[in-house]
Amino acid sequence: MMTVRDIAARLDAVVEGDSAAVIGRVAKIEEAALGDISFLANPKYARHLETTLASAVIIGKNAAVPRPAGPRPPPVYLRVDDPYASFLKVLILFHPPEEPLPPGIHPTAVLEEGVKLGEGVRIGAHAFVGERSCVGEGTMIMQGTVIGRDVVIGARTLLYANVTVREACRIGDRVIIHSGTVIGSDGFGFAPRPDGSYEKIPQLGIVTVGDDVEIGANCTVDRATMGETRIEKGAKLDNLIQVAHNVVIGENSVLAAQAGVSGSTKIGKRNMIGGQVGFAGHLAIADDSKWGAQSGVHRSTTVPGGTYMGTPSVPFRLASRIMGAMPQIPDALAALRELKSEVEALRRELEKLKPHS
Repeated sequence: MMTVRDIAARLDAVVEGDSAAVIGRVAKIEEAALGDISFLANPKYARHLETTLASAVIIGKNAAVPRPAGPRPPPVYLRVDDPYASFLKVLILFHPPEEPLPPGIHPTAVLEEGVKLGEGVRIGAHAFVGERSCVGEGTMIMQGTVIGRDVVIGARTLLYANVTVREACRIGDRVIIHSGTVIGSDGFGFAPRPDGSYEKIPQLGIVTVGDDVEIGANCTVDRATMGETRIEKGAKLDNLIQVAHNVVIGENSVLAAQAGVSGSTKIGKRNMIGGQVGFAGHLAIADDSKWGAQSGVHRSTTVPGGTYMGTPSVPFRLASRIMGAMPQIPDALAALRELKSEVEALRRELEKLKPHS
């Protein structure tokens, strides 16, 4: 339990209303009850200010609020520069993160010869760390996770249960990798033989994951054929994403679930990639690009800041026109068939009018 006054002090907020009001829970604005605190960042939800039962609402410094209607008093308003960021701080205040592992190394964990552990490393039950691997200070490796030989993991990184990091891969500082993800699986490389069968191409490279990257559950990041597959600093990957061999994902790019990036494609910085977007191989994608869900990307882009949709992907405005035209296609086809019939009838009539020799 906290008072509005205490919360406002943490947020550097201006209070409108009773600063002594007591808050016991955090809730969405449309579901909040008495004693809850909520927030309003998106103007399309402003209508809920008239009906919310929340005791307090975090809003923008210049946000308009409705006049009180009826006997129910309005909520206490906490005015801040960024309501969403402030709400995240309140969430943490009321729900401080728990340590996922107790201190120390579980007795069932296996550490092979030559492993180096930094101060404060925690390793859970039945985890495995291969020979000569190095784990930075404060890093946590949870139950059942497998770290191959010669792996380097930075400081204050968290690997959830059943993650696999294969041999010689590099993981940076403050990285989070969720359960079921595999880092450094073999790239998909096979050479066709004359008889129609395939010969496996050795995958000799590694994966490098930069600082402050987060990778969701059940993702696969393939090792390079030669060199490295690279996920650069600050990138965020949702669940169920495939990153193929020799791919580069640029700094602070975000990829939603089920996206896939084919081999040797280089994605620029700060790309925003929707769910189920697929990139063909050997492309170069410009910085600050945005890709709508299910886009199929077959060509490189050179101009930063573009927004694209569709399969094959095209600029957003053209994609919107194409999508808007699609429902009209059946009627257009019917009209075309009718016009074709009329033209054929006219042609037959003209043939009858021609003089015969």
